[in-house]
Amino acid sequence: MLLERIYDEDLAQASYFIGCQARAQAVVVDPRRDIEIYLDLARRHGMTIVAVTETHIHADYLSGSRELAAATGAELYVSGEGGDDWQYGFDAHRLFDGDTITVGNITVRARHTPGHTPEHLIFAITDGAFSDSVGYVLSGDFVFAGELGRPDLLDEAAGGVETRYEGARQLFRSLKDVFLPFPDHVMVYPGHGAGSACGKSLGALPATTVGYERTNAWWSPYLHTNDEAGFVEHLLAGQPDAHAYFGRMKRQNKTGPALLGELPALKELAPDQVKRSIELDEVVVVDTRTHDQVHRGTVLGALNIPGVEKSASFAAWVYDPERETRPLVLLASDAQEANQLRNHMIRVGIDFYAGYIRSLASLPIMTPRTISPANLPVSSADVLLDVRNAIEYADGHIPGAENISAGKVLWRLEGLPRHGTIVSYCQSGKRNAVAASALRRAGYEVLELEGSYAGWLEHAA
Repeated sequence: MLLERIYDEDLAQASYFIGCQARAQAVVVDPRRDIEIYLDLARRHGMTIVAVTETHIHADYLSGSRELAAATGAELYVSGEGGDDWQYGFDAHRLFDGDTITVGNITVRARHTPGHTPEHLIFAITDGAFSDSVGYVLSGDFVFAGELGRPDLLDEAAGGVETRYEGARQLFRSLKDVFLPFPDHVMVYPGHGAGSACGKSLGALPATTVGYERTNAWWSPYLHTNDEAGFVEHLLAGQPDAHAYFGRMKRQNKTGPALLGELPALKELAPDQVKRSIELDEVVVVDTRTHDQVHRGTVLGALNIPGVEKSASFAAWVYDPERETRPLVLLASDAQEANQLRNHMIRVGIDFYAGYIRSLASLPIMTPRTISPANLPVSSADVLLDVRNAIEYADGHIPGAENISAGKVLWRLEGLPRHGTIVSYCQSGKRNAVAASALRRAGYEVLELEGSYAGWLEHAA
Protein backbone atom coordinates (compact mmCIF):
# COMPACT_ATOMS: atom_id res chain seq x y z
CA MET A 1 0.00 0.00 0.00
CA LEU A 2 1.08 3.53 -0.78
CA LEU A 3 -0.03 6.36 1.51
CA GLU A 4 1.12 9.91 0.72
CA ARG A 5 0.21 13.02 2.70
CA ILE A 6 -0.11 16.21 0.65
CA TYR A 7 0.17 19.16 2.99
CA ASP A 8 -0.78 22.75 2.22
CA GLU A 9 1.27 25.00 4.52
CA ASP A 10 -0.90 27.99 3.57
CA LEU A 11 -4.14 26.61 5.01
CA ALA A 12 -2.52 23.96 7.26
CA GLN A 13 -4.58 21.34 5.40
CA ALA A 14 -3.76 17.74 4.60
CA SER A 15 -5.10 15.55 1.84
CA TYR A 16 -4.19 11.93 1.19
CA PHE A 17 -3.32 9.78 -1.82
CA ILE A 18 -3.75 6.07 -1.06
CA GLY A 19 -2.76 3.55 -3.69
CA CYS A 20 -2.71 -0.18 -4.26
CA GLN A 21 0.46 -1.06 -6.18
CA ALA A 22 -0.83 -4.52 -7.09
CA ARG A 23 -3.84 -3.14 -8.97
CA ALA A 24 -2.35 0.28 -9.82
CA GLN A 25 -5.42 2.04 -8.39
CA ALA A 26 -5.72 4.96 -5.98
CA VAL A 27 -8.22 6.91 -3.89
CA VAL A 28 -7.75 10.56 -2.90
CA VAL A 29 -9.23 11.92 0.33
CA ASP A 30 -9.94 15.63 0.98
CA PRO A 31 -8.23 17.02 -2.14
CA ARG A 32 -7.66 20.72 -2.62
CA ARG A 33 -8.89 22.53 -5.71
CA ASP A 34 -5.63 22.87 -7.65
CA ILE A 35 -5.49 19.20 -8.50
CA GLU A 36 -2.31 18.85 -10.56
CA ILE A 37 -0.39 17.50 -7.57
CA TYR A 38 -2.68 14.43 -7.41
CA LEU A 39 -2.47 13.86 -11.16
CA ASP A 40 1.33 14.05 -10.89
CA LEU A 41 1.34 11.47 -8.08
CA ALA A 42 -0.80 9.12 -10.15
CA ARG A 43 1.51 9.49 -13.16
CA ARG A 44 4.65 9.04 -11.04
CA HIS A 45 3.38 5.82 -9.47
CA GLY A 46 1.69 4.51 -12.61
CA MET A 47 -1.72 4.51 -10.96
CA THR A 48 -5.27 5.40 -11.93
CA ILE A 49 -7.32 7.49 -9.51
CA VAL A 50 -10.55 5.49 -9.32
CA ALA A 51 -12.20 7.11 -6.27
CA VAL A 52 -12.32 10.55 -4.64
CA THR A 53 -13.92 11.29 -1.29
CA GLU A 54 -13.92 13.73 1.61
CA THR A 55 -14.47 13.58 5.34
CA HIS A 56 -17.05 16.37 5.67
CA ILE A 57 -18.36 19.70 4.37
CA HIS A 58 -15.27 21.83 4.90
CA ALA A 59 -15.31 25.39 6.22
CA ASP A 60 -11.71 26.53 5.76
CA TYR A 61 -11.07 25.72 2.10
CA LEU A 62 -12.99 24.94 -1.06
CA SER A 63 -12.98 21.22 -1.74
CA GLY A 64 -11.36 19.81 -4.88
CA SER A 65 -13.31 16.55 -4.78
CA ARG A 66 -15.64 17.41 -7.65
CA GLU A 67 -12.78 18.91 -9.64
CA LEU A 68 -10.58 15.82 -9.32
CA ALA A 69 -13.42 13.39 -10.03
CA ALA A 70 -14.38 15.34 -13.16
CA ALA A 71 -10.78 15.43 -14.39
CA THR A 72 -10.13 11.72 -13.86
CA GLY A 73 -13.52 10.06 -14.27
CA ALA A 74 -13.16 8.65 -10.76
CA GLU A 75 -16.18 7.76 -8.66
CA LEU A 76 -17.06 10.53 -6.20
CA TYR A 77 -18.17 9.66 -2.67
CA VAL A 78 -19.49 12.00 0.05
CA SER A 79 -21.18 11.59 3.39
CA GLY A 80 -24.87 10.75 3.47
CA GLU A 81 -25.02 11.17 7.24
CA GLY A 82 -26.05 14.23 9.24
CA GLY A 83 -29.78 14.48 8.58
CA ASP A 84 -31.74 16.51 6.06
CA ASP A 85 -29.98 19.82 6.79
CA TRP A 86 -26.51 18.48 6.02
CA GLN A 87 -26.92 16.73 2.70
CA TYR A 88 -24.65 17.61 -0.22
CA GLY A 89 -26.41 19.31 -3.09
CA PHE A 90 -24.68 17.54 -5.99
CA ASP A 91 -24.61 14.04 -7.44
CA ALA A 92 -22.21 11.63 -5.76
CA HIS A 93 -22.32 8.25 -4.05
CA ARG A 94 -23.51 8.62 -0.44
CA LEU A 95 -21.49 6.96 2.30
CA PHE A 96 -23.07 5.85 5.56
CA ASP A 97 -21.51 4.39 8.70
CA GLY A 98 -19.84 1.10 7.79
CA ASP A 99 -19.90 1.60 4.00
CA THR A 100 -16.70 0.81 2.13
CA ILE A 101 -14.71 1.93 -0.88
CA THR A 102 -12.52 -0.80 -2.37
CA VAL A 103 -9.33 0.17 -4.21
CA GLY A 104 -7.45 -2.94 -5.30
CA ASN A 105 -6.46 -4.74 -2.09
CA ILE A 106 -7.29 -1.74 0.07
CA THR A 107 -10.55 -1.29 1.95
CA VAL A 108 -11.60 2.20 3.03
CA ARG A 109 -14.39 1.98 5.59
CA ALA A 110 -16.45 5.07 6.50
CA ARG A 111 -17.31 5.61 10.15
CA HIS A 112 -19.74 8.32 11.17
CA THR A 113 -18.13 10.62 13.76
CA PRO A 114 -20.42 13.63 14.31
CA GLY A 115 -19.38 16.52 16.50
CA HIS A 116 -17.20 18.81 14.42
CA THR A 117 -20.00 18.66 11.87
CA PRO A 118 -23.16 16.48 11.83
CA GLU A 119 -22.15 14.58 8.67
CA HIS A 120 -18.48 14.02 9.52
CA LEU A 121 -16.84 10.73 8.53
CA ILE A 122 -13.49 9.20 9.28
CA PHE A 123 -11.94 6.51 7.09
CA ALA A 124 -10.50 3.30 8.52
CA ILE A 125 -7.96 1.81 6.11
CA THR A 126 -7.16 -1.89 5.82
CA ASP A 127 -4.28 -3.01 3.61
CA GLY A 128 -5.63 -6.38 2.53
CA ALA A 129 -2.31 -7.47 1.05
CA PHE A 130 -0.75 -7.22 4.50
CA SER A 131 -3.46 -7.62 7.14
CA ASP A 132 -7.12 -8.31 7.73
CA SER A 133 -7.42 -5.56 10.34
CA VAL A 134 -7.42 -1.78 10.31
CA GLY A 135 -3.97 -0.22 10.31
CA TYR A 136 -4.68 3.46 9.57
CA VAL A 137 -7.36 6.05 10.18
CA LEU A 138 -7.82 9.27 8.24
CA SER A 139 -9.46 11.33 10.96
CA GLY A 140 -10.41 14.50 9.07
CA ASP A 141 -11.35 17.24 11.54
CA PHE A 142 -12.33 14.79 14.30
CA VAL A 143 -9.06 13.89 16.03
CA PHE A 144 -5.87 15.90 15.53
CA ALA A 145 -2.45 15.34 17.07
CA GLY A 146 -3.16 16.30 20.68
CA GLU A 147 -6.47 18.01 19.96
CA LEU A 148 -10.03 17.63 18.68
CA GLY A 149 -12.00 19.40 15.98
CA ARG A 150 -13.97 22.36 17.23
CA PRO A 151 -17.74 21.81 17.58
CA ASP A 152 -18.72 25.49 17.35
CA LEU A 153 -18.21 26.24 13.64
CA LEU A 154 -21.87 25.71 12.81
CA ASP A 155 -22.63 28.60 15.17
CA GLU A 156 -19.66 30.69 14.04
CA ALA A 157 -19.79 30.10 10.29
CA ALA A 158 -23.02 28.41 9.24
CA GLY A 159 -25.74 30.35 11.02
CA GLY A 160 -26.38 27.79 13.76
CA VAL A 161 -27.78 28.76 17.13
CA GLU A 162 -26.19 27.13 20.20
CA THR A 163 -25.33 23.98 18.26
CA ARG A 164 -21.88 23.86 19.88
CA TYR A 165 -23.11 22.07 23.01
CA GLU A 166 -24.72 19.21 21.16
CA GLY A 167 -21.70 19.09 18.86
CA ALA A 168 -19.38 18.76 21.87
CA ARG A 169 -21.53 15.97 23.31
CA GLN A 170 -21.46 14.21 19.93
CA LEU A 171 -17.67 14.42 19.89
CA PHE A 172 -17.59 12.80 23.33
CA ARG A 173 -19.73 9.93 22.07
CA SER A 174 -17.77 9.62 18.81
CA LEU A 175 -14.54 9.26 20.77
CA LYS A 176 -16.08 6.70 23.07
CA ASP A 177 -17.95 4.63 20.50
CA VAL A 178 -15.79 4.87 17.37
CA PHE A 179 -12.25 6.10 18.03
CA LEU A 180 -11.19 4.45 21.28
CA PRO A 181 -12.24 0.92 20.25
CA PHE A 182 -9.47 0.93 17.62
CA PRO A 183 -6.29 -0.86 18.76
CA ASP A 184 -3.48 1.31 20.13
CA HIS A 185 -1.16 0.67 17.18
CA VAL A 186 -3.52 2.17 14.57
CA MET A 187 -1.93 5.19 12.89
CA VAL A 188 -4.02 8.37 12.79
CA TYR A 189 -3.61 10.93 10.00
CA PRO A 190 -5.57 14.17 10.64
CA GLY A 191 -6.90 16.65 8.13
CA HIS A 192 -5.11 19.71 9.56
CA GLY A 193 -1.97 20.72 11.38
CA ALA A 194 -0.72 23.58 13.52
CA GLY A 195 -2.04 26.96 12.41
CA SER A 196 -5.49 25.78 11.37
CA ALA A 197 -8.52 27.43 12.94
CA CYS A 198 -10.42 24.13 12.86
CA GLY A 199 -9.31 23.31 16.39
CA LYS A 200 -7.95 24.97 19.51
CA SER A 201 -4.27 24.04 19.74
CA LEU A 202 -3.42 21.64 16.95
CA GLY A 203 -0.08 19.87 17.11
CA ALA A 204 2.46 20.08 14.30
CA LEU A 205 2.98 16.31 14.11
CA PRO A 206 1.80 14.87 10.77
CA ALA A 207 0.42 11.74 12.44
CA THR A 208 -0.28 10.13 15.79
CA THR A 209 -1.65 6.81 17.03
CA VAL A 210 -4.80 5.80 18.83
CA GLY A 211 -2.72 4.63 21.78
CA TYR A 212 -0.74 7.84 22.04
CA GLU A 213 -3.90 9.94 22.07
CA ARG A 214 -5.59 7.54 24.50
CA THR A 215 -2.69 7.98 26.92
CA ASN A 216 -1.70 11.63 26.47
CA ALA A 217 -4.50 13.73 24.99
CA TRP A 218 -6.17 16.30 27.27
CA TRP A 219 -9.54 14.66 26.68
CA SER A 220 -8.50 11.16 27.76
CA PRO A 221 -9.16 11.61 31.52
CA TYR A 222 -12.67 12.91 30.80
CA LEU A 223 -13.41 9.78 28.77
CA HIS A 224 -11.85 7.56 31.42
CA THR A 225 -14.11 9.00 34.15
CA ASN A 226 -17.09 9.43 31.81
CA ASP A 227 -17.16 13.15 32.65
CA GLU A 228 -19.10 14.48 29.68
CA ALA A 229 -19.91 17.83 31.32
CA GLY A 230 -16.24 18.52 32.12
CA PHE A 231 -15.26 17.48 28.60
CA VAL A 232 -17.78 19.86 27.02
CA GLU A 233 -16.66 22.79 29.18
CA HIS A 234 -12.96 22.19 28.44
CA LEU A 235 -13.52 21.72 24.71
CA LEU A 236 -15.56 24.88 24.20
CA ALA A 237 -13.32 27.18 26.26
CA GLY A 238 -10.87 29.36 24.34
CA GLN A 239 -11.66 28.32 20.78
CA PRO A 240 -9.93 30.58 18.22
CA ASP A 241 -11.69 33.08 15.99
CA ALA A 242 -13.48 31.60 13.01
CA HIS A 243 -12.70 33.61 9.89
CA ALA A 244 -15.70 35.19 8.20
CA TYR A 245 -15.04 33.48 4.89
CA PHE A 246 -15.74 30.11 6.54
CA GLY A 247 -19.46 30.72 6.02
CA ARG A 248 -18.95 31.04 2.26
CA MET A 249 -16.86 27.86 2.18
CA LYS A 250 -19.59 25.95 4.00
CA ARG A 251 -22.25 27.07 1.53
CA GLN A 252 -20.18 26.43 -1.57
CA ASN A 253 -18.86 23.06 -0.42
CA LYS A 254 -22.37 21.95 0.42
CA THR A 255 -23.90 22.92 -2.92
CA GLY A 256 -20.80 22.00 -4.93
CA PRO A 257 -17.84 24.19 -5.91
CA ALA A 258 -17.78 25.44 -9.48
CA LEU A 259 -15.67 23.29 -11.79
CA LEU A 260 -12.60 25.06 -13.16
CA GLY A 261 -11.27 22.64 -15.74
CA GLU A 262 -7.70 23.00 -16.95
CA LEU A 263 -6.23 26.24 -15.65
CA PRO A 264 -4.67 28.47 -18.32
CA ALA A 265 -1.43 30.33 -17.59
CA LEU A 266 -2.04 33.91 -16.49
CA LYS A 267 -0.98 36.54 -19.01
CA GLU A 268 1.27 39.51 -18.36
CA LEU A 269 -0.56 42.83 -18.70
CA ALA A 270 0.82 46.05 -20.12
CA PRO A 271 1.19 48.82 -17.49
CA ASP A 272 -0.84 51.29 -19.56
CA GLN A 273 -3.67 48.76 -19.78
CA VAL A 274 -3.67 48.22 -16.01
CA LYS A 275 -3.47 51.96 -15.33
CA ARG A 276 -6.54 52.53 -17.46
CA SER A 277 -8.40 49.67 -15.73
CA ILE A 278 -7.56 51.14 -12.30
CA GLU A 279 -8.85 54.55 -13.36
CA LEU A 280 -12.10 52.94 -14.51
CA ASP A 281 -12.24 50.84 -11.30
CA GLU A 282 -12.38 47.65 -13.35
CA VAL A 283 -9.74 45.61 -11.48
CA VAL A 284 -8.33 45.02 -8.02
CA VAL A 285 -4.54 45.11 -7.81
CA VAL A 286 -2.89 42.70 -5.36
CA ASP A 287 0.38 44.08 -4.00
CA THR A 288 2.33 40.99 -2.93
CA ARG A 289 5.27 42.79 -1.31
CA THR A 290 6.02 42.98 2.43
CA HIS A 291 4.22 45.53 4.58
CA ASP A 292 7.45 47.52 4.97
CA GLN A 293 7.71 47.87 1.20
CA VAL A 294 4.01 48.70 0.89
CA HIS A 295 4.40 51.48 3.46
CA ARG A 296 6.81 53.21 1.07
CA GLY A 297 4.11 53.34 -1.59
CA THR A 298 1.49 51.09 -3.16
CA VAL A 299 -1.16 51.22 -5.87
CA LEU A 300 -4.23 53.24 -5.05
CA GLY A 301 -6.94 50.81 -3.90
CA ALA A 302 -4.61 47.79 -3.83
CA LEU A 303 -4.94 44.87 -1.45
CA ASN A 304 -1.77 43.83 0.37
CA ILE A 305 -1.40 40.03 0.26
CA PRO A 306 2.28 39.47 1.02
CA GLY A 307 3.90 36.57 -0.82
CA VAL A 308 2.73 33.21 -2.09
CA GLU A 309 3.07 31.29 1.18
CA LYS A 310 -0.11 32.56 2.90
CA SER A 311 -1.88 34.07 -0.09
CA ALA A 312 -4.98 31.87 0.18
CA SER A 313 -5.42 32.70 3.87
CA PHE A 314 -4.88 36.43 3.49
CA ALA A 315 -6.86 36.76 0.25
CA ALA A 316 -9.90 35.12 1.85
CA TRP A 317 -9.79 37.72 4.63
CA VAL A 318 -9.95 40.71 2.32
CA TYR A 319 -11.56 39.68 -0.98
CA ASP A 320 -15.10 38.32 -1.03
CA PRO A 321 -15.95 36.92 -4.48
CA GLU A 322 -19.64 36.90 -3.58
CA ARG A 323 -19.60 40.70 -3.29
CA GLU A 324 -16.60 41.76 -5.39
CA THR A 325 -17.05 41.52 -9.17
CA ARG A 326 -13.71 43.01 -10.24
CA PRO A 327 -11.01 40.51 -11.26
CA LEU A 328 -7.56 40.52 -9.69
CA VAL A 329 -4.31 41.81 -11.13
CA LEU A 330 -1.42 40.12 -9.32
CA LEU A 331 2.00 41.68 -8.74
CA ALA A 332 4.43 38.86 -9.55
CA SER A 333 8.06 38.53 -10.60
CA ASP A 334 7.17 36.17 -13.45
CA ALA A 335 4.46 33.91 -14.84
CA GLN A 336 5.41 31.04 -12.53
CA GLU A 337 4.89 33.13 -9.40
CA ALA A 338 1.65 34.53 -10.78
CA ASN A 339 0.30 31.05 -11.39
CA GLN A 340 1.37 29.93 -7.91
CA LEU A 341 -0.53 32.85 -6.39
CA ARG A 342 -3.61 32.00 -8.45
CA ASN A 343 -3.39 28.32 -7.53
CA HIS A 344 -3.33 29.20 -3.83
CA MET A 345 -6.25 31.62 -4.06
CA ILE A 346 -8.56 29.25 -5.93
CA ARG A 347 -8.32 27.03 -2.85
CA VAL A 348 -10.61 29.56 -1.17
CA GLY A 349 -12.83 30.16 -4.19
CA ILE A 350 -11.20 33.29 -5.66
CA ASP A 351 -11.42 32.38 -9.32
CA PHE A 352 -11.27 35.49 -11.52
CA TYR A 353 -8.00 37.07 -12.69
CA ALA A 354 -7.23 39.66 -15.31
CA GLY A 355 -3.53 38.73 -15.33
CA TYR A 356 -0.33 39.89 -13.68
CA ILE A 357 2.16 42.75 -13.70
CA ARG A 358 5.87 42.69 -12.86
CA SER A 359 6.12 46.25 -11.54
CA LEU A 360 4.02 49.07 -10.11
CA ALA A 361 5.85 51.67 -12.19
CA SER A 362 3.55 54.11 -14.03
CA LEU A 363 0.54 53.09 -11.91
CA PRO A 364 -1.24 55.54 -9.57
CA ILE A 365 0.59 55.33 -6.22
CA MET A 366 -0.40 56.30 -2.70
CA THR A 367 1.53 56.10 0.57
CA PRO A 368 -0.30 54.42 3.47
CA ARG A 369 -0.40 56.54 6.60
CA THR A 370 1.26 55.31 9.78
CA ILE A 371 1.44 56.55 13.35
CA SER A 372 4.17 56.18 15.97
CA PRO A 373 3.41 54.53 19.34
CA ALA A 374 4.65 57.79 20.89
CA ASN A 375 1.59 59.55 19.44
CA LEU A 376 -0.91 57.31 21.20
CA PRO A 377 -3.51 57.51 22.68
CA VAL A 378 -5.66 58.60 19.77
CA SER A 379 -8.47 61.13 20.11
CA SER A 380 -11.94 60.12 21.24
CA ALA A 381 -13.21 60.58 17.68
CA ASP A 382 -10.95 57.80 16.44
CA VAL A 383 -11.04 54.04 16.84
CA LEU A 384 -8.06 52.00 18.02
CA LEU A 385 -8.51 48.64 16.32
CA ASP A 386 -6.74 45.43 17.32
CA VAL A 387 -6.96 42.98 14.38
CA ARG A 388 -5.33 40.05 16.17
CA ASN A 389 -7.41 37.08 17.22
CA ALA A 390 -9.49 37.15 20.38
CA ILE A 391 -7.07 34.97 22.36
CA GLU A 392 -4.16 37.33 21.61
CA TYR A 393 -6.32 40.31 22.55
CA ALA A 394 -7.32 38.70 25.85
CA ASP A 395 -3.67 38.04 26.67
CA GLY A 396 -2.91 41.76 26.44
CA HIS A 397 -3.79 44.77 24.28
CA ILE A 398 -3.36 48.53 24.07
CA PRO A 399 -5.77 50.24 26.48
CA GLY A 400 -8.93 51.41 24.75
CA ALA A 401 -8.51 49.12 21.74
CA GLU A 402 -11.48 47.34 20.18
CA ASN A 403 -10.96 43.85 18.79
CA ILE A 404 -12.08 42.62 15.38
CA SER A 405 -9.77 39.96 13.94
CA ALA A 406 -8.30 40.53 10.50
CA GLY A 407 -10.30 37.58 9.18
CA LYS A 408 -13.58 39.26 10.17
CA VAL A 409 -12.99 42.98 9.76
CA LEU A 410 -14.30 43.25 6.19
CA TRP A 411 -17.58 41.71 7.38
CA ARG A 412 -17.87 43.98 10.45
CA LEU A 413 -17.69 47.40 8.83
CA GLU A 414 -20.89 48.62 10.45
CA GLY A 415 -19.01 49.02 13.73
CA LEU A 416 -16.33 51.29 12.28
CA PRO A 417 -16.47 55.08 11.83
CA ARG A 418 -17.09 56.54 8.39
CA HIS A 419 -16.10 60.02 9.56
CA GLY A 420 -13.12 59.33 11.79
CA THR A 421 -9.76 57.65 11.73
CA ILE A 422 -9.04 54.00 12.45
CA VAL A 423 -5.67 53.32 14.08
CA SER A 424 -5.02 49.63 13.55
CA TYR A 425 -2.45 47.12 14.72
CA CYS A 426 -1.70 43.40 14.98
CA GLN A 427 1.31 41.77 16.64
CA SER A 428 4.11 42.74 14.27
CA GLY A 429 2.42 44.53 11.37
CA LYS A 430 1.96 41.86 8.69
CA ARG A 431 -1.69 40.96 9.34
CA ASN A 432 -2.46 44.59 10.05
CA ALA A 433 -1.21 45.67 6.62
CA VAL A 434 -3.51 43.09 5.01
CA ALA A 435 -6.55 44.26 6.98
CA ALA A 436 -5.71 47.96 6.62
CA SER A 437 -5.44 47.66 2.84
CA ALA A 438 -8.97 46.22 2.73
CA LEU A 439 -10.30 48.98 4.98
CA ARG A 440 -8.69 51.68 2.81
CA ARG A 441 -10.17 50.07 -0.29
CA ALA A 442 -13.58 50.15 1.44
CA GLY A 443 -13.20 53.92 1.96
CA TYR A 444 -12.00 54.15 5.56
CA GLU A 445 -9.28 56.45 6.84
CA VAL A 446 -6.64 54.17 8.37
CA LEU A 447 -3.42 54.82 10.24
CA GLU A 448 -1.24 51.73 10.75
CA LEU A 449 0.58 51.65 14.07
CA GLU A 450 4.32 51.50 13.45
CA GLY A 451 5.69 48.27 14.89
CA SER A 452 2.15 47.24 15.84
CA TYR A 453 1.64 45.76 19.32
CA ALA A 454 5.26 44.61 19.65
CA GLY A 455 6.39 48.16 18.86
CA TRP A 456 3.97 49.62 21.39
CA LEU A 457 5.23 47.23 24.09
CA GLU A 458 8.82 48.26 23.36
CA HIS A 459 7.91 51.93 23.54
CA ALA A 460 5.92 51.46 26.75
CA ALA A 461 8.76 49.59 28.48
